[in-house]
Amino acid sequence: MTRVFLKWGTLAALLIAALYLILALYAQREFVFAMLFLVLTASAVAVFVSRKLYAHRYIFPAVAGMGVFVIFPLMYTVGIGFTNYSASNLLSFDQVKENLLGRTYQSESVRYDYQLFQTDQGYVLYLDGVHQDLVSPPIELGTEESRFPVLPSADLPEGEPLAIREIIQLRSDLSKLKLVTEDGRELSLASLRSFAAIHSRFTLHDNETLTNNETGVTYFPDHETGFYRDADGNAISPGWTVNIGWDNYLKVVSDPSIRGPFLQIFVWTLSFALATVVFTLALGLVLANLLQWDQIRGKGFYRTMLILPYAVPAFISILVFKGLFNQNFGEINLVLEGLFGVRPDWFSDPALARSMILIVNTWLGYPYMMLLCMGLLQAIPRDLYEASAMDGAGPISNLFNITLPLIIKPLTPLLIASFAFNFNNFVLIALLTGGAPDIIGASTPAGTTDLLVSYTYRIAFQDSGQNFGLAAAIATAIFLVVGALSLINLKLSKVKV
Repeated sequence: MTRVFLKWGTLAALLIAALYLILALYAQREFVFAMLFLVLTASAVAVFVSRKLYAHRYIFPAVAGMGVFVIFPLMYTVGIGFTNYSASNLLSFDQVKENLLGRTYQSESVRYDYQLFQTDQGYVLYLDGVHQDLVSPPIELGTEESRFPVLPSADLPEGEPLAIREIIQLRSDLSKLKLVTEDGRELSLASLRSFAAIHSRFTLHDNETLTNNETGVTYFPDHETGFYRDADGNAISPGWTVNIGWDNYLKVVSDPSIRGPFLQIFVWTLSFALATVVFTLALGLVLANLLQWDQIRGKGFYRTMLILPYAVPAFISILVFKGLFNQNFGEINLVLEGLFGVRPDWFSDPALARSMILIVNTWLGYPYMMLLCMGLLQAIPRDLYEASAMDGAGPISNLFNITLPLIIKPLTPLLIASFAFNFNNFVLIALLTGGAPDIIGASTPAGTTDLLVSYTYRIAFQDSGQNFGLAAAIATAIFLVVGALSLINLKLSKVKV
């Protein structure tokens, strides 16, 4: 009985916590996330309560994790790609109206210079106006009371007014004051030396239009672009998020300032991923064959030294190489200048920058390929090499006729995984070049060494407009490209999926 009570009590507590989270997300207008956790909670209850679904409860956590951390982000990204979501279009329409209606402006015609006096009853404000002077009753600053009347008076309070340094110390409390005149006007602190009337900047009408009370200009809601605009097309920020259909995807194809850099970066990304796989495999295979050579002594030492680049964290190695390739003080340029009299511009020349990236990534990736090849080479029967030697074949012939045909098939899935990883190798680009040098004429931040993933990151987080919608569209394209290429490679290699 106790066990059953504990079981149902724990389930009820978890259910209450989940419902509280859902309601909190809904109250914060995070409707998508509220729906996600509602579906997960309902699914969990169905799986863990129903006896028919008993066997599924063991795999449910993995499925739920896949849904939350893979499927949902992917669907959310695809959805953002169909909107104008950006730094200037983050809010909803109601939130934009609330933001604009909360704006105020100071009236220049109703402005009073003031002096602050400290008396036995409290602080007294003396407002010096053009037509009449006003004085406040004794005020106790720092209290919850913030509205005080001010009446006409021509007599200064007794004592000396406070100096500016003392007013600065009281500025926080003074900014909370609302001084009300006889005709109902409300005065607030406008500067360290003056109070002025504060008015609402915008007035909302029944047809959702806004009128600027200071300029008299009327703004109309444009639900196609997500901005309030006047008759001349001038917009006011912030804007709201609206569905713009395929515009972000069409920009990638139709806008020359985006299409050109995108295609250039796509070709480089594809070339980089393929070249990295080829170079790391070639170097790893050669070193693995050398370590299998019977005449080499101290193989354990060599294996340890050659695996070290794989043991050192990648970000440390990348930063070390960034210093080595420094154009002015790097050791590589110092050696090249001493031997050949040249000082390459590794970070300024696009071709040299890409070559540097391939060199560094080959250094980082060859130990992994070497370990794979060492394991596969040990599985090849030695009789094949002995028979080949009797026929007079050499090492090169053995490599292409025996070694590669026997190891390439089991290596194929791992090579595809390496290709997919390097296709999205954000850390290397971010730490080594940052995408530089930049592509001239691009309307979005784009560099000649950018991969698609770093290009997307720069659009989303480094552009002044932070165009999340366009970045989401490009991220969706990356997913489709990587998925298609991986599927094609798997089909060509005849690996069962």
